[in-house]
Amino acid sequence: MVENHRVQSVDRAVRILEMLARDGELTVGQVADELQVHSSTAFRLIDTLAARELLERNAGSGSVRLAAGLLRLAGATASQLDLSTEAQPVCDSLAAEVGETANVAILSGDVAINVCQAGGASSVSMRNWVGQHTVLHATASGKVLLAYLESHQRGRLLRPPLQRFTSATHCSAEDLRPELAVVRRHGWAQSIEEYEEGLNAVAAPIRGHDGAVIAALSAAGPTYRLSPERLPQVATTVRAAAEEVSAKMGHRRETTA
Repeated sequence: MVENHRVQSVDRAVRILEMLARDGELTVGQVADELQVHSSTAFRLIDTLAARELLERNAGSGSVRLAAGLLRLAGATASQLDLSTEAQPVCDSLAAEVGETANVAILSGDVAINVCQAGGASSVSMRNWVGQHTVLHATASGKVLLAYLESHQRGRLLRPPLQRFTSATHCSAEDLRPELAVVRRHGWAQSIEEYEEGLNAVAAPIRGHDGAVIAALSAAGPTYRLSPERLPQVATTVRAAAEEVSAKMGHRRETTA
């Protein structure tokens, strides 16, 4: 019963947003009439949405309208969609050049989410990673996303316990902090059989218009093709591809005279 009530409340809240998108402004009474609920119920729903800055009240008329909080949500969604659109052709080219699977991942909470992917000629049976969540501490993309966070955010995400996937997984902040410092210094990260046995990867940061790291571009393949010895060479290619995506996202590299 409680779960059904919660779902109904969410549905009503979404309907209020849709009504305001359609009509511009509505009074509490008009909202209540269309939802076929008591005015006190409509008021509570509106009050909750206003507290989240999704709605705002017109002091003069007493009506409500959509607020700036929705723009933040829309902006976040648009930036992710733009990233996927701009990164896909670069992913395709990278995969073709290195002959391995290329992915772009973004940070979402305490995991990485893959938003686009391409497979190279060698990727005979390519796993579809798009939409999949992966851990941060054991993947090349995850290490890139971790490395460029503020120290307090990084510290929170490195709190134990960190899951072990293979015998090579680094499961302590003490092991990972020096490695993440190297990532920031060299501009790329590696994972050598840390997430899956027999799978290696390298990744580099993608930056937005303000220079902040917004995603990681990676190339991954079996260790017999993407050997530890080959990783630095592939990393150079991945970094160049990541810089190409960054430029598409509005980032300008600083040049020295």
